[in-house]
Amino acid sequence: MRVVALKEGADFDGWRQAARTLLLDEVPPEKVTWLVTGEASLLPDHDAPTAQASARPAPRIPAEFLGLMQSLICHSDPQRYGLAYRLLWRLTHGERQLLQLITDADVMRARNAEKNVRRDSHKMKAFVRFREVKAADGEPVGAFANNSVFIAWFEPSHYIVERVAPFFVRRFTGMRWSILTPYRSAHWDGETLSFSAGATKADAPSEDVLEDYWRTYYASIFNPARLKVQAMQSEMPVKYWKNLPEAQLIPSLIREARPRTLAMVEAEATTPKKRFAAPELRSAVVQPQGSLAELRAQARDCRGCALWQPATQTVFGEGPEHAQLMLVGEQPGDQEDLAGRPFIGPAGRLLDKALLEAGLDRKTLYVTNAVKHFKFTARNIFRQHQGANAEEQRACRPWLQAEIQRVRPKLILCLGATAASNLIAADFPLLAQRGQWHRWPDGTQLMATVHPSYLLRLKEPAARARETAAFVQDLRRVAEILTAA
Repeated sequence: MRVVALKEGADFDGWRQAARTLLLDEVPPEKVTWLVTGEASLLPDHDAPTAQASARPAPRIPAEFLGLMQSLICHSDPQRYGLAYRLLWRLTHGERQLLQLITDADVMRARNAEKNVRRDSHKMKAFVRFREVKAADGEPVGAFANNSVFIAWFEPSHYIVERVAPFFVRRFTGMRWSILTPYRSAHWDGETLSFSAGATKADAPSEDVLEDYWRTYYASIFNPARLKVQAMQSEMPVKYWKNLPEAQLIPSLIREARPRTLAMVEAEATTPKKRFAAPELRSAVVQPQGSLAELRAQARDCRGCALWQPATQTVFGEGPEHAQLMLVGEQPGDQEDLAGRPFIGPAGRLLDKALLEAGLDRKTLYVTNAVKHFKFTARNIFRQHQGANAEEQRACRPWLQAEIQRVRPKLILCLGATAASNLIAADFPLLAQRGQWHRWPDGTQLMATVHPSYLLRLKEPAARARETAAFVQDLRRVAEILTAA
């Protein structure tokens, strides 16, 4: 009998390694006992020997099977590891079409587990509620506007924390947060996602100052005429109510729904409010003039293109008034749009690290963008970056030219193709000429390199490391010229 001990939770990697060894050693499912950490003492007479796998290559496994197993092993079924290995054994011993047998008992059980895990993952995304607390260090971190940490308590039915945590990284990149659950906790510090042991509900805050506002908002958007209790409880099961701040309102909202609906039907139609003339719009285009501080104030009212309408605010450049080096990017991102400062999001943090490695101090540089408003496409709850077109770039060019005229930098580093096409050449071949110096008639030197967001989009770790090293090398070229000057 083989005894395999795995870590508590969803130890897919441990199961995969053990299953491969067992399969190569031709150990049938009925000869394997699967345990999780802490259960080994139940069978003191069985030590898990180190398997001597044969030299035969492992059989090829369909990608669909591995995906199914990743979901199955996230399920809370204590027999999940045994079921997974039994399916693997059958699949590699004459039942190649096993997954297509939808009436097979093992396949049905695995498919149901997959469905339950997917549903539990969806519920975690929908019903996690963060509460704000002050960090113990008392200091802002990176691009964070304050020293707050946001903590949530959630009770999943299955082992899904590692599976769902990346969603919250993407959704709340600009927050420091922790999600505590009974078996596993996830933490994001703005740069690194980490996991720790489980917690108790007492470890999470029970209230925060914004929850009264949230309950007021929830009550105000509730439409009693459209209430369907059964459908609501299907989407928001009662088991989650205890951890939702708005849930305490649900019983009274349900109770009062019918009287409110009848009152709405019986009420007389409202009289339209008196119409007032629309306020006069501000000037469509503001001509840059004055000092940098005056330019920044004027840019808030720029209406030279339509980008000001969906954006939160103008994001102007910042830095010393007479900096020797100016960095010019493409346009603000989501976090820059909210904070009103350039390069403070993920790309900005990567830039800060690269500058430090290259020996450049950001505090001595003037940092700005070719376009001053965030252009995006709304995708559900996300705002996805969208490149500015030629007309939008032309509308912002007077502001960039005015910044350059006021700062009068000796060197300008263009981050990305948009900045390079505005300042060096309209058809500038970025990848072919990155790292090369160009000169304006007044003596100002310019160089172009990739935008830090390009590095963040690289999925392959080796490629990201290689391109990041090249980016730092470009920054070192700039540092060398500054030092020589």
